[in-house]
This record gives sequence, structure tokens and C-alpha cells, in this order.
Amino acid sequence: MKAVLTRVSSASVEVDGEIVGEIHCPETGGILALIGVGREDSPDAWETMVRKIAELRVLEHETSVIDVGAPVLLVSQFTLYGRTAKGRRPSWSDAAPSEIAEPVIARIAEGLQARGIQVATGRFGAMMKVASVNEGPFTVLVEC
Repeated sequence: MKAVLTRVSSASVEVDGEIVGEIHCPETGGILALIGVGREDSPDAWETMVRKIAELRVLEHETSVIDVGAPVLLVSQFTLYGRTAKGRRPSWSDAAPSEIAEPVIARIAEGLQARGIQVATGRFGAMMKVASVNEGPFTVLVEC
């Protein structure tokens, strides 16, 4: 499993002209989490990802989402598994198929919510427009 975590003051996801998920957090900052589920991920990788998103000290003053009650916008992003070593067209063969990835993304959202974190999401499988106001900018790649 891979994630790109970006510290933001606000972020939103639009599908067909409708905002389906958004966070506004100018005081604490928040996290835009782009999550890719891999074909070979271990069954408990989602739990590790929940812990990383909640506890990594990536917000201002080396605080975490759980420390300051920051929100998370969670967006499925299979393209994180694009292989580009050969040719001009990325290969998506390392990404999990949607019937496997969609429940994993849902488990991550539920796991964060169970920890008391406000979670907004995109819409799995939809063509989404993701907007964010990055802070720092501060972005990290997480692999579980």
C-alpha cells in the first residue's frame, strides 16, 4: 500500500460538479491522503496505514493528526502503482483490482473515524477533481 500525504489548510473533491468531500483546517492543518492499494498488499496493511495517517508527526510543530484533532481527506489513487520504467504508457498491473481496493479504502476511512478523526472522502472509481491548498509545502510518501 502506498500513500501520498500532503499537509493542507483546505482540500476538496468534486465529482460531476458536486463537492463530495472537503476539509477546512486553517488553524491546525489537515492531511490530504492519496491512497493506492497494491495487488500484493498484506491483509493488515490498512491498519498500518491508519496508524501512519493518524500518528505521523507531519503537521506544524511536529504534531500529528491525532495530536491536534486535524481532519483527513481520503482519496483512492490507483495510479500510485503505475510502473513507468519501460515505454511511454504506465502499467497498472501492480494496483489491486477495484473489488479488492474499494473495501480496503473503506476500512481505512472507518479505522480513522474509529480513532475520532474527522474523515472526508472522494468517490471510489469516479473521475474526481481534487483541489488543495498545500501548506509548506509538506508532502511525504508512505509505504506499508
